[in-house]
Amino acid sequence: MLVLTVPVDDSDRASAVLWGRGVRAIEERTPVGSGHRGTVELWTSLGGPDATERARAELSVTWHCRIERVDDVAAQTWRDHASPMWIGDDLVIVPAWQPHEYDAAVMAVPIEPAGAFGLGDHPTTRLCLAAVMDHDLADRRVADVGCGTGVLSVVAARRGARIVRAVDVAEAAVTATHDNAVANGVGDRIEVDGRPACDLDGEFDVVLANILAPELIALAPDLRRLTAAHGHLVVSGILAGAHGHVLEALAPMRVVATDTLDGWAAVTLAHD
Repeated sequence: MLVLTVPVDDSDRASAVLWGRGVRAIEERTPVGSGHRGTVELWTSLGGPDATERARAELSVTWHCRIERVDDVAAQTWRDHASPMWIGDDLVIVPAWQPHEYDAAVMAVPIEPAGAFGLGDHPTTRLCLAAVMDHDLADRRVADVGCGTGVLSVVAARRGARIVRAVDVAEAAVTATHDNAVANGVGDRIEVDGRPACDLDGEFDVVLANILAPELIALAPDLRRLTAAHGHLVVSGILAGAHGHVLEALAPMRVVATDTLDGWAAVTLAHD
């Protein structure tokens, strides 16, 4: 487990950074001892020792970080309490280890987080899933930048996308996306690897980028380049009331729609 000790005022910002790394849950604890007054501990898992150590090295520049070893059985108890997540009336994300049966009109998508990511229950992912369901993806090309478990890629492929190009710098994400694509019968239409977005070629009808604001700003030129002239870019991982700087970085693309949930936002943009 990765443990961040941060000032109380930094709790939301630190949590946002962790969510952006694809964590499945964050537990907030009060530190023990008088020397930690005014701080809070954020406990989470990034799935494997390599990913956890990289995160510790990077995040320790800003906050105090440590690694705590937790019994594997105890760490997996959350799976016993996981439940299906509905997006509207026609899409449900299902824990892959649970039996499920739904009406034929419902798209049931089993997802295995593989210990590193969530089932898609964070508000930013829910917003992106809703956007995917709103687009006509039949025979379209889709890019998923920062794919995590691959839930967005899988839903896009099952919605009829001809090809989905998924990328993520985390090795665990590449593995999870590949495995979930195969499990959902769309492995032949989802190409995933760990290359950065700047190395992607071509244009896509829909580009999905569910990543935090600093990464969106850094990737803005590539996100614009990858979005076809007639296409749409969907960005999330941004706060509902504070994302003007992201839109400025993506200009001259214009806002087509903005949706919010629990203080987070997803914005759909298009070229002028």
